Amino acid sequence: MNEKGSSVLHNRSFLRLWIARIFSTSAFQMLSVTIGWQMYALTDSAFQLGLVGLAQFLPMLLLTLPAGQTADRYDRRTIVYLCQMIESVVVLLLVLGSIQGWLGSVHLLVAAALLGASRTFEGPASAALVPDIVEREQLPKAAAWSASAMQTAMIVGPSLGGVLVIWGISAAYFASLVALLVSTVLIFFVKTVHFVKKLDAVNMDTFLSGLRFVFARKIILGTISLDLFAVLLGGATALLPIFAEDILKTGSLGLGLLRTAPAVGAIFVSLILTRFSVERAIGKMLFASLVVFALATILFGVSHNIWLSLFALVLIGASDVVSVVIRSTLVQVNTPQEMQGRVNAVNSLFIGTSNQLGEFESGTMAGLVGAVPATVIGGLGTLAISVIWMFWLFPVLRTQKTYRAEEG
Repeated sequence: MNEKGSSVLHNRSFLRLWIARIFSTSAFQMLSVTIGWQMYALTDSAFQLGLVGLAQFLPMLLLTLPAGQTADRYDRRTIVYLCQMIESVVVLLLVLGSIQGWLGSVHLLVAAALLGASRTFEGPASAALVPDIVEREQLPKAAAWSASAMQTAMIVGPSLGGVLVIWGISAAYFASLVALLVSTVLIFFVKTVHFVKKLDAVNMDTFLSGLRFVFARKIILGTISLDLFAVLLGGATALLPIFAEDILKTGSLGLGLLRTAPAVGAIFVSLILTRFSVERAIGKMLFASLVVFALATILFGVSHNIWLSLFALVLIGASDVVSVVIRSTLVQVNTPQEMQGRVNAVNSLFIGTSNQLGEFESGTMAGLVGAVPATVIGGLGTLAISVIWMFWLFPVLRTQKTYRAEEG
């Protein structure tokens, strides 16, 4: 078992999927930066800039449940492959439009919506693809490697997008296109070994089956809802521009360091977890990571020193990735193979909602009481959520010792 767990990258299909995720997520991050930059350059409107985010979020809100149903009815590798082909076509049009000069704000919003819709179908299928290509005892380390891929892309994508925009909008779009095409080719050669196609009739019962499954199992519901509320309250990173400019007085250079720090902590710990995965006292480790996350958030809120703030953000990223790896593995292990797409779709909806609402909550709270009190309140709120989930709502999570599937 240990030998299998330590050799997850020896699985060529998982290695291809892992590299593909780095390229595809980096491409999406570059596109988010570039589309936003071009929209603001064209319109000089913060409202229009906000519409770009809304155009990406609405498809996720509307299409998540159908996306999960699709991932459980058809070959997941093919879904990811087709989605990335569609994304490549959209980006190709952005390249041509930027070179020929006919791109307008409406075109950018349509492109953002199409990319958001495609990513909505790609996400659950890609997440559900991991149990299709690795053994169950490899899932903790596969989750750790997946987390490292995401964090790498979160660093590389926005940074590369910002640099390429300086060279030209078309250059940034072209680089995104190349990254997507590399990912598409890699996905084409992924081979699944465990997926069993299940073609139930499409009706309201099967449409809502993912939600019913999640709410019927306390381990999964507790895990997913814990992410929703912890991220919702602990979203200090949304306020980084305020801290860089008004509190730490570091300007744009400091903002870049602050944005990078959580991902650095996350990559460092995720690489450790690829070698030494958490496989004992899962529940206690989950809540311990959340306590560290909450305390680090409070520390960041009260800090007026750039180095202490960076240390706190590294801790936030490091503790968050421990929580992410444990939660994602618990969801996958406790979900039957034929339900992976629908459950991962619900999980994606919860995560996406928490990210969007978390930024809104942090901004609103900061507007009411100030950035420092808002961040401290968010950290205290995360601590409270951890205690409530641990001792009252979902004690089964606290007592969880291994990743074994829930009986019954």
